[in-house]
Amino acid sequence: MTTPVTIVGAGIGGLTLARVLHVHGIPSTIYEADPSAGARTQGGQLDIHAEDGQVALAAAGLTDEFRAIIHHGAQAARVFDKHGTVLFDEPDDGTGERPEVLRGDLRRILLDALPRDTVRWGHKVAGVRALGGGRHELTFADGSTVTSSVLVGADGAWSKVRPLLSDAVPTYVGTTFVETYLYDADAQHPDAARAVGAGSMFALAPGKWIAAHREADAVLHTYVALQCPADRFDDVDFADARAAADVVAAEFEGWATVFTDLIRHTDTPPVLRPIFALPSDHRWDRAPGVTLIGDAAHLAPPAGEGANLAMLDAAELARALASHTDDAEAALASYEAAMFPRSKASAVEAHRGLELYFGDSAPYGLVDFFSRAS
Repeated sequence: MTTPVTIVGAGIGGLTLARVLHVHGIPSTIYEADPSAGARTQGGQLDIHAEDGQVALAAAGLTDEFRAIIHHGAQAARVFDKHGTVLFDEPDDGTGERPEVLRGDLRRILLDALPRDTVRWGHKVAGVRALGGGRHELTFADGSTVTSSVLVGADGAWSKVRPLLSDAVPTYVGTTFVETYLYDADAQHPDAARAVGAGSMFALAPGKWIAAHREADAVLHTYVALQCPADRFDDVDFADARAAADVVAAEFEGWATVFTDLIRHTDTPPVLRPIFALPSDHRWDRAPGVTLIGDAAHLAPPAGEGANLAMLDAAELARALASHTDDAEAALASYEAAMFPRSKASAVEAHRGLELYFGDSAPYGLVDFFSRAS
């Protein structure tokens, strides 16, 4: 089987690419390892930026659908020191250019806007090989194969497509996140709910922080972050939710209980997420018939840019392919020429952001950043 554009990965980037291609009348097929759209949760809220994510959604013809899923009020932000003193408090006045949406809602509107057979679920890529002439063969875990004429890796940090272009592999950046959730927080966890407020809150000290976002239906989604060795929690059984939560909370001894309760009282098992990144200047030589978007191309520490850049990558690649319908190589070269410097600049800023959150000036560096942005 040969498809005009073959996309590996049905995340936000891959779906945006397929949708913008569809707008331009170019068919594509996405191969996704998950067995169905609802096979797993899709993470928390994303702030969608006017300069990239919203541009991509406009190219996808989905601006109205995007506006319908905005979590109004969620751009509010608070910064605390570890003792619970409020250092910054900005409400959401509705004028911000980075509205928040749930990743799952964003994925849904993209899926709903695609022809029904665009995504082939349950297709985990086991290997990819070049056949020559810009064609590639994908082999799936069940032994089936497809051949591509244009192949796009939208398959994230541990991309199976990336080795066709680059020997680079993600490395640990010295930071580990732990995610927890509180449900029905206004009723069950009123102190934490008041501290988080309508949007996001950040409590910071050098080397560690606790952040939480209010999501729909009174859900508090917490991200704990620590600068630590990669093996810091190797001996912790995260399947034992209560024990794991206690171990993580112990890292914040002396902090206000309203913050540590976000960890200790979690309604879900804590999820460990060590943070990896590709080199900030990651790039590759042009190889016929294949390219990358999103984290597969430029994995960086989380700084609110990842999904937005993936969507912009997707929109620009789709538009390049639409502009060079008879010359895929010209399209891929044009896309990469713009993507490489953009992703490098963003990655450099993401690494600087780690210093903002974890450096000796924490929490005051973040306060200064928010104050300048207000």
